[in-house]
Amino acid sequence: MLPKNVFISFVVSFLIFISPAHSDLLHGKAVRIIDGDTIVLLDQNNKQHKIRLQGIDAPERNQVFGKKSKTFLSNSIAGKNVDIEFIKKDQYGRIIGKIIFNTIDVNLELVRAGLAWHYKKYQREQNPEDRSSYAHAEIFARDNSLGLWSDPHAIAPWDWRKRK
Repeated sequence: MLPKNVFISFVVSFLIFISPAHSDLLHGKAVRIIDGDTIVLLDQNNKQHKIRLQGIDAPERNQVFGKKSKTFLSNSIAGKNVDIEFIKKDQYGRIIGKIIFNTIDVNLELVRAGLAWHYKKYQREQNPEDRSSYAHAEIFARDNSLGLWSDPHAIAPWDWRKRK
């Protein structure tokens, strides 16, 4: 049996390990929709930021449902002021974040509509609530044959990119 202080230290360390760090917030206008999981945001200082949507991977532009995914995102936020919750940048300098528009998690809505996969490779970077919500949204879309799930041979974008 571990002493109480060692056990508490272990639990705290474990929770820090599985939970992403505190997120930062960026506010601005969605001025360009690049594809179903990447946008350009213009902040209040007129600085542009490339945002890669956290927790999801949408079909590539030339992939089946790629245009529909981009259109859905464009119809949802193009030209609108949004908040980006983020904790990091990727190796390309893009902010990896969650888009919030009118309290709605837009990343989650893409998964729920069947226009993006829950990107499980990076799910440890999500907080536990988002991780669960995104996983359930993908199951819902798949079970109801929504969007890309209407194609029984849908190819995940990460597999599609490997083939190209």
